[in-house]
Amino acid sequence: MILAIDWSDSRFLTHLISVPLFTGVIGYVTNWTGVIMLFQPMRFHGIRWPGLRFLYPYLPRRVQVIPAITHDGRFGWQGIIPSRVSKMASISVDKALLKVGSIGDFYREFEPDKIADHIAATAREEIRGVVERIMEREHPRLWHDLPPVIKSAVHARIQRRLPVIVRGLTDQLGEHIEQLIDAKLLVIRHFEEHPELMNDMLREVGRKELRFMQNFGFYFGFPAGIGLVFLLEALPYWWVLPLGGAVIGWVANWIGIKMIFEPVFPRRVGPFRFHGLFLRRQPEVSDVMAKIISDDVINMKNIGDELLFGPRSDRTRQMLETSLRPAVDDAIGFARSAVRVGIGTERYDRIRDAVAHEAVEFASVFGDTEFGRQQAGKIRAFVARQMRQLRYDEFNELLRSAIKQDEWLLFVHGGVLGVGAGLIHLAIFGV
Repeated sequence: MILAIDWSDSRFLTHLISVPLFTGVIGYVTNWTGVIMLFQPMRFHGIRWPGLRFLYPYLPRRVQVIPAITHDGRFGWQGIIPSRVSKMASISVDKALLKVGSIGDFYREFEPDKIADHIAATAREEIRGVVERIMEREHPRLWHDLPPVIKSAVHARIQRRLPVIVRGLTDQLGEHIEQLIDAKLLVIRHFEEHPELMNDMLREVGRKELRFMQNFGFYFGFPAGIGLVFLLEALPYWWVLPLGGAVIGWVANWIGIKMIFEPVFPRRVGPFRFHGLFLRRQPEVSDVMAKIISDDVINMKNIGDELLFGPRSDRTRQMLETSLRPAVDDAIGFARSAVRVGIGTERYDRIRDAVAHEAVEFASVFGDTEFGRQQAGKIRAFVARQMRQLRYDEFNELLRSAIKQDEWLLFVHGGVLGVGAGLIHLAIFGV
């Protein structure tokens, strides 16, 4: 079939100018709003929709998880990433972070010896007060009656033994860190408590790719619109523009995402080399990701909080107290027998346990901001080095795995806006 076109036809010229502009602009707007839909809003915003609450249990699972509806019958929107923060954190840990290193690897990069020295320096100023406070609470009369020379000897010996005691504690933590901290739960819980962090991380890591997606909508939509004009000449029906707009909107997003992540491994076709845009930036993205992880996720404060207050904190405290009891005995040294005789074995053991229990709190040095900032540099260098060495397919999972299961929503979004653009063009210019 030969398509005869009258280049002087005003209707054809109008379509030739307006349709590509429409499809180009709508392609840009589609991808621009699609990027916004990924990240915003942080919390669900919507209204109660009559009957939706009763209909919700009967909807397919794939529909239920769309962040446009809730189980309590509200209709609105929540950013795809904030709505999936737990799942995305879990996938990121499984697919990528644990390939960078175990929690033991991260702990070793913090340099436990330096942690021990810092704890000892911090505790030195407070340990005297801890001993005084416990003795006055548990056996005030005896402590008051002890000769000052014995008190001073106890304090001096504890001060001298403190670095060795603390070094033993940090070594114990290192040996059992895998049992004391569940790295996956640590990361998931942190992102759940700070969903904006997942947003910031993916925005920063995929900054150039997200900008490409926005611009690609126009770059693809404009020439596709020219082809749509000739299709409209061949099939001058009202449904061609809405249907064509839907196809263009859907395909623009599909091709854009494909170009970002595929091919995973470089391919050469003649003089051309094809490689996913995201994967080409592996060294740059590694440095960005390493900074985010070291500053906000696996840092000294979060490790300390997980050890002392996390779901396995009872194991940490029990281990530290068990390690500290003989250390307290050793630190008291020659005065131990005299104290036991004076207060009795049972009372002595209670005091020793109290010293061990309170000394655990010195691990709060993990929350020292300045010290944490110094140690974060080592984690940053470690993560960046490890991520640069990941295979392309492993590295691809960092961003790809976070959005893969929900990217169809972006395709549907593009198709819906394409239909809308086609209907608006029909309303203004006709067929």
